[in-house]
Amino acid sequence: MAGTAHKGVGASLPRKEDARFLLGEGEFVGDIHRPGMLEVAFVRAPVAHARIAGRLKPAGFEGRVFFMQDLDGVAPIRAVSGLPGFKASDLWPLARDKVRHVGEAVAMCVAETRAEAEDLAAQVMVEYDELPAVVDMEAALSAPPALLHEQWGDNVFLESLVDGDLAAIRARAEIRITRRLRTARQSMAPIEGRAVLCEWNGRLGQLEMHSAAQMPHITRAGLSECLGIDQGAIRVIAPDVGGGFGYKGILLPEEVCLGWLARHLRRPVRWLEDRREQLTANANCREHHYDLTLHADRDGRLLAIDCEAIVDSGAYSLYPFSACLEAAQVGSILPGPYTMEGYRCRTWSVATNKPGILPYRGVARTGVCFALEVTLDAVARAAGREPYEVRLLNLVQPGQMPYDNITRKHFDSGDYPEAVRRAVAAIDLPKWRAAQATGEDAGTDMADPRGGRRIGVGFAVYCEQGAHGTSVYHGWGIPMVPGREPCAARLSPDGILELRIGAHSHGQSLETTLAQVAHEVLSIDPEQVRLVHGDTAMTPYSTGTWGSRCMVMSGGAVAQSCTELGERVKAIASAVLDVPPDALQLRDGGVHVRGSDRCLSFAEVAHLFYRQPQRLPPTLEAGLEVVTGYRPEVDTGTFSYACHAVVVSVDTQLGHVELLDYVIVEDGGTLVNPMVVDGQIIGGTAQGIGTALYEEMPYDMQGQPLASTLADYMLPGATEMPPLRIEHLQTPSPYTRFGQKGLGEGGAIAPPAAIVNAINDALAPLGVELTETPATPRRILAAIEAAEVERSGSGTHA
Repeated sequence: MAGTAHKGVGASLPRKEDARFLLGEGEFVGDIHRPGMLEVAFVRAPVAHARIAGRLKPAGFEGRVFFMQDLDGVAPIRAVSGLPGFKASDLWPLARDKVRHVGEAVAMCVAETRAEAEDLAAQVMVEYDELPAVVDMEAALSAPPALLHEQWGDNVFLESLVDGDLAAIRARAEIRITRRLRTARQSMAPIEGRAVLCEWNGRLGQLEMHSAAQMPHITRAGLSECLGIDQGAIRVIAPDVGGGFGYKGILLPEEVCLGWLARHLRRPVRWLEDRREQLTANANCREHHYDLTLHADRDGRLLAIDCEAIVDSGAYSLYPFSACLEAAQVGSILPGPYTMEGYRCRTWSVATNKPGILPYRGVARTGVCFALEVTLDAVARAAGREPYEVRLLNLVQPGQMPYDNITRKHFDSGDYPEAVRRAVAAIDLPKWRAAQATGEDAGTDMADPRGGRRIGVGFAVYCEQGAHGTSVYHGWGIPMVPGREPCAARLSPDGILELRIGAHSHGQSLETTLAQVAHEVLSIDPEQVRLVHGDTAMTPYSTGTWGSRCMVMSGGAVAQSCTELGERVKAIASAVLDVPPDALQLRDGGVHVRGSDRCLSFAEVAHLFYRQPQRLPPTLEAGLEVVTGYRPEVDTGTFSYACHAVVVSVDTQLGHVELLDYVIVEDGGTLVNPMVVDGQIIGGTAQGIGTALYEEMPYDMQGQPLASTLADYMLPGATEMPPLRIEHLQTPSPYTRFGQKGLGEGGAIAPPAAIVNAINDALAPLGVELTETPATPRRILAAIEAAEVERSGSGTHA
């Protein structure tokens, strides 16, 4: 038996998934065809807020056009929350009496082709009695022009308060910085949009749905509630998925509609989301407003945070997370990795006439990091210190770990100051400070405010809570509380290891990394490991893929199942080799007798059990299939973190920002596959750069989205990406199987804060400070002009 090189935890093993994708052999919902399949198009509301006054189907198309009243027995989608004061909203799969945002589905049309379905949709007549549109989140809270859900009496899904008495701290704080900050509404843009194919299996009496979904078991539960059929009569299959990022982590109205339609017509039906639908109707996220005050002593030591924050949650709560996921988290995660004496935060989840807000990579953390880190730089300026020095002064220290911060977040391990120190060294801060002083590298006349390019350096630190467990989600009142994460491990008759998990991989490389975990435990070659996932009929129940949980939870579950399976393999080998189990060891893809060359391969063990049971003692009952459930020793989550450092040049005449250098010092605990980790960080950082500089979904006063194509909604491309340099700390978590931490969202969290801080650093001599994302040329030039006006009025010069 040939030995195998180390391919387990810590190895940068090439991705097993890549071969099929590079060869065009992946299978997405758009690749699946069924005989007799029909295509679906939706009629979507052209107005943001209106009562439906009338509907008319085109003549001659009976049975091909459906309104909500046609969907017999279908209930609305209702996302609930156990948080006190939460107000639920009913989202009908097709609008029933009222539309509450542009793009809300009003009718469903079905035809032989998508083009014919769209032609049919164009003939459907809907009459709207328009109502005032609620567009601005602040106005929606304080002086709304209308109510979205009249029975509420206001436009607030939930108001939350983390209270603290700050009076004494305010009295002695020598630095007090207040800022109003805002993040733009975005539309996440995975390569593959949402996609659904449904068919009714008459033999099994079962609805079979292929959907680009992150959480198949949760989708099945929601479908059961809406369609009124038991979960056993629904099978959800998520094939290859072209990016999720949270966008595909909810129950879709379109899934409910097509589920009903397939059962009603007894024919396969499919809907593929186009990009205009995705941008305008379905994919909104990250619109936050902060009124933030930091209290500090004269050295910049943080004493207290006082915050009021509003999250524009759109028109509906979306199943299962609810509209309050972002705002409710703001209150608990705003302090981040910093120490302080006092804290107060009041948040509102506000309803507006926009699509419901969705969880997007990093969820609330990107906005929170931006608000806190930009304001912390203002504290550093007030204290006359380098921004990194203020961070070092305030970060939780490694000797304090494990550490419970002021909102009782339990940090498992880490050395946050070391990440900052390494980032400062890697970016070579003294070099750039010298360039700023002379203007040589930027080609700038420092005496001229509009003299060309100015150099700036920015830093941002964050922590990412991943793999949240039962206690956390139960406390948030979310209806998808995770428990023990399952894994079924089975050795096939020819010695192939089959792993079945309930989570789903849509870019996380689980087919590779979980095979590495199996190798670490059993020594089996990763090429001999097969992962089955994304099918509710084939996998154990799981809440799915979200919250940077897969490597901790599914990785731990795989390790636990493989450990037990290994003991069973030893028991069989012990009986055949006539040695005690403790004389055996698993290595090189088989079972070896210690100190000898006697061994059995896994294939030989499996053959004995399945094909030659007469050679085994009758008392040997345990088989070669194991199902276990895993939960970390402490289930409050792991805390990965990083310091991002970026150098920018800002063209003060054009408002253009160029990223000159970018360093990330990341700590994700034990890295199962460093190459995969780097890919996750680079991809997340690209999205974060989009948030910082380009991406924005604006609305006019009538609630019309103004970026309905990718010609208007700007995404960064390869030419906008700087050459990222990544350094790793590896501080193992004391609570997980291998010390690994969740880190899939981290790359997207810090870039907006780091980049805007760098822009502010560059423009500080001009008296310019940006507090809004994205930092577009228009915003930069407007800020420079406003500063010039202020200087002219006060008689000062840069």
